[in-house]
Amino acid sequence: MSVGVARVLVATTNAGKLRDFGAAVAAEAAVELVPLPGLGSIAAPDEDEESFEGNARIKAIYYSRFAAGEIVIADDSGLEVDALGGAPGVRSARYAEDCGFVLDAPVDERNNQCLMAAMRGVPTDARGGRYRCVLAAARDGVVLAMGVGSVAGRILDVARGSGGFGYDAYFAPDGGVESMAELDMETRMGLSHRGRALRDLLPKLALRKPI
Repeated sequence: MSVGVARVLVATTNAGKLRDFGAAVAAEAAVELVPLPGLGSIAAPDEDEESFEGNARIKAIYYSRFAAGEIVIADDSGLEVDALGGAPGVRSARYAEDCGFVLDAPVDERNNQCLMAAMRGVPTDARGGRYRCVLAAARDGVVLAMGVGSVAGRILDVARGSGGFGYDAYFAPDGGVESMAELDMETRMGLSHRGRALRDLLPKLALRKPI
């Protein structure tokens, strides 16, 4: 850790999430994000809440107990589709399981197949939705602050682009015609719901450089 920089531990091994969070604080000299040490060997907690907020709190409280005295942040995030009543929502990473898609294919591919099946026949003007992220920061099992970020858009009927991950190839942010997977890295990072949630969270932690 650099001298005069506050350290915040991130409870995720997801490379895409770490990239989003890192880009969000690239210009924030007072904060250094570091993956929670030993996370891969820690059994994951049950994420049994029905909201992003609830699951983010569960994870932050749980993982903060493995790093005494440190601030640990954890997120819950996903895609909300208006025509599906907000689904897949908190089940975004496990949507294929809910749909019964058990094909021998990567999880993102299976989740997207499930989404396309659910959206079959939904007209263009009813395909609105949003990516949403809620971040919780905790220390020693106590939640310190929450942050929220979202980006609105629409669900495409065919995949476009090869960047990003998750549902990005099927999601086009409002104000443009390109999918998230077609956008260049800088633009995509600027729109990131995770980045927005982190930028909402950090000021609430009142992090200061040590004197």
